[in-house]
Amino acid sequence: MTGLLRHLLISVKLNFRNPMALIYGYLFPLLFLFAFWAIYRHEQPPLMRHMGEILTITLLGGACFGLPTTLVSERERGVWRRYRLAPTPSWAFLVSLLTVRYLLLLTAGLIQLALACAIGASLPESSLSLLLAFTFAAFALMGVGLVIAMLSDSVPAVQALGQCVFLPMLIVGGVALPLSSLPGWAQHVSALFPGRYAVQSLQATFGGQPLDTVSFDLVALLLIGLAGLLAAVKMFRWEPSHSASAEGKPWILVVLGVWLSVGVAAELQDRIIVQPSEVRAEMADPVREPDHYLTEGSAPKSWREVTEADFAEIAFERLPPDDGIVAPIAALSDEPDPYTLARLDEIRTALLGWTPAQVEDPVQRARNLLFVAAVPDLLQMADIERFLPAVVLGRLRQSIPPADLPKILYWVALHPGQGDDTAITALPALGLPEINGPTRRDSRGRVMLYAFKLLERVTPLQARN
Repeated sequence: MTGLLRHLLISVKLNFRNPMALIYGYLFPLLFLFAFWAIYRHEQPPLMRHMGEILTITLLGGACFGLPTTLVSERERGVWRRYRLAPTPSWAFLVSLLTVRYLLLLTAGLIQLALACAIGASLPESSLSLLLAFTFAAFALMGVGLVIAMLSDSVPAVQALGQCVFLPMLIVGGVALPLSSLPGWAQHVSALFPGRYAVQSLQATFGGQPLDTVSFDLVALLLIGLAGLLAAVKMFRWEPSHSASAEGKPWILVVLGVWLSVGVAAELQDRIIVQPSEVRAEMADPVREPDHYLTEGSAPKSWREVTEADFAEIAFERLPPDDGIVAPIAALSDEPDPYTLARLDEIRTALLGWTPAQVEDPVQRARNLLFVAAVPDLLQMADIERFLPAVVLGRLRQSIPPADLPKILYWVALHPGQGDDTAITALPALGLPEINGPTRRDSRGRVMLYAFKLLERVTPLQARN
């Protein structure tokens, strides 16, 4: 035990003397943290829906780059040769390596959590669940890092092999980009990478889900970690001049086989779901002029002159799909997560006293409320944008007589350039961001689309036939 503790202290010192390992383990993940914050800063609470991705990137940097970089660097400098001559058993050497690396990963993760909380995020309800998910993910990715170290003859080789693992996981593995934003083929490919399962298990803890809901992901991480550890043991070499043994190299096939088996198991259990919204979003039409959504007919001269015959001239089927990127609206069966639900309640309450929703002109009042849905849609606030139209419609029904609401929505839809748009500057009172410049002008087009879509929901069916 004394030898193990002594070796642990030596390993800690050597890790902190390796600048590349520190860069990959600590600085590199911090850059991603601030990049995620810059992209998703409008979400409330910020970063909460992306902490799984952020922590997985932290693990990738420390386990798939920092760990093999340290190991290969020590082996090149002959440090391992001295370990081999020491009375400490080889198992103590391996245990100390993994223990020290896990502690380094844990400290890097704690730093990320502390900074995220400083920005506005909050810790999950169960810290123990987070620790367990983090441990499983760390074990899997350390197994990958050990294989990289055993295959690499030099530090540059570590960088090359590490990039071959890191970049695919980042781009199509569900780590840097949410799985819901990936095309169907990429979602299937992501099932082959451990990064996907690390993100899902970690993110589940921030969403308040018990770990048994991600038991498949945890088992996948455990199997991937065990395969990597066994392969690394079989390919282990003390000297930099020695290549991995012929008996050890076939274990690479075992590692790849486990990755493939996990992906196949995910397919067979229907765990890889391609959302239809992602397919339809790619085909969504750009925002058109109002006439594009109308059939032939004469336009009324004021909103009071709008009739059911005018409603019948609207080609609602030409509007972008509700499950697309442009002007999305959640289905009735689509339930928001607890964070989104709480935020919607706050916006709903704030709308009761929102000044732009109380102006005397009912047309301007409706237009102001439609900006509440239009601006988040323009900003691609995916966490909340598709749920806001229902909140807006509820407030419209409260503030405008039922007989007038369809007429006013029709008028706003046909005249998106009219009226005032200063309500956008009052959106921060609802906890929503304001916009300026060309994006502010573009918001009128989204107001038009939402006016058409909400009109479809308040217009009697017979009036549209």
